[in-house]
Amino acid sequence: MTIAFGMMPRLSRDTRGASVVEFAIIVPVLIGLILAILEVGYQGYINAVVQGALSKAGRRVTVGNMTQADVIALIKSEVRDVVPAQYVAISTRRYFNFSNVGKPEKITSDIDPKGTYNLGDCFEDANNNKIYDATPGDDGVGTADDIVYYTVRVVYPNLTPIGGLLSWSPTRTVSATTVLRNQPFTSRAEPTTVCTKA
Repeated sequence: MTIAFGMMPRLSRDTRGASVVEFAIIVPVLIGLILAILEVGYQGYINAVVQGALSKAGRRVTVGNMTQADVIALIKSEVRDVVPAQYVAISTRRYFNFSNVGKPEKITSDIDPKGTYNLGDCFEDANNNKIYDATPGDDGVGTADDIVYYTVRVVYPNLTPIGGLLSWSPTRTVSATTVLRNQPFTSRAEPTTVCTKA
């Protein structure tokens, strides 16, 4: 027992192997931090690429030489170098004016109960389909002077395994939207007022 206590001061001064222990403690944390930075940085890069592709497609549509299929093809071709096309979802909705985006058609003559559409009300039929629409937009890129709401959503699997260790979702999501008015290269149908009978 005395020998063991006599060795203690000598062992406490012996630092051989301490670097290995410190390395073993620090390296997993450092690798985890690098992988997390890589994951978040990649998401930022995808966001920038998607936003750029959306802007490019939107600019081309506003001058009137692209269809909805052309928009989808252009955006997917722009982002395919950073994320496969099967992870990309694109939608376009056409509205008559900016005030229609995400809102119901305007009620012009309202009977009780007020503030909600019911039989007997008159409304501005923005898409001229003779039906009151709570969301009046149509799919597509529209025609002259139409407002087009573009949405691109990319859902892709995590690039690194760090997400599982940090309890992140197994997928990452990037979304981009923009609203643009097409140029007045031709005429378009004006909305009509439709009145329903009670």
